[in-house]
Amino acid sequence: MELHIEKINREMASDILSWAYEKPYDFYNNEVTDEGLEELLDGSYYALVDESKELIGFFCIGKGAQVPAGNRFGVYADDFVDMGLGMNPNLVGKGNGFEFCSYIVKYIEQHYNGIPIRLTVATFNQRAIHLYEKLGFVLAGEFSSDIGEFITMIKKV
Repeated sequence: MELHIEKINREMASDILSWAYEKPYDFYNNEVTDEGLEELLDGSYYALVDESKELIGFFCIGKGAQVPAGNRFGVYADDFVDMGLGMNPNLVGKGNGFEFCSYIVKYIEQHYNGIPIRLTVATFNQRAIHLYEKLGFVLAGEFSSDIGEFITMIKKV
């Protein structure tokens, strides 16, 4: 799969917000709202497409990658590049994760040279946690909110 980064347009944002994941990953389901579209179009989100321009997934950098409740626990106090991501549910669980995530990590490392990368993941998502560990991320912190329990993981450069 050949990946390319593109600026997210309104159609892509609408597609992403309408993705439906199977249980237990339905935790990540959204709905198309003006607020959701505005966030995805704020300039901190990027689309990943394949060679035929199919939308494979997205990633974001900065505040959009953080779970706001984590601020109460100080998990975002240090200077890191926060990374969030999502893959098209039709491609999840089919061996695409490593290539997908590696591509994002390499992009961030090239554009934020020398700054460690941090991500936040729900603790039930062991499949993602295992993938992040394979990519060199290690546990950094943990917190809970009214929507679930989370960990932060960092990848030092």
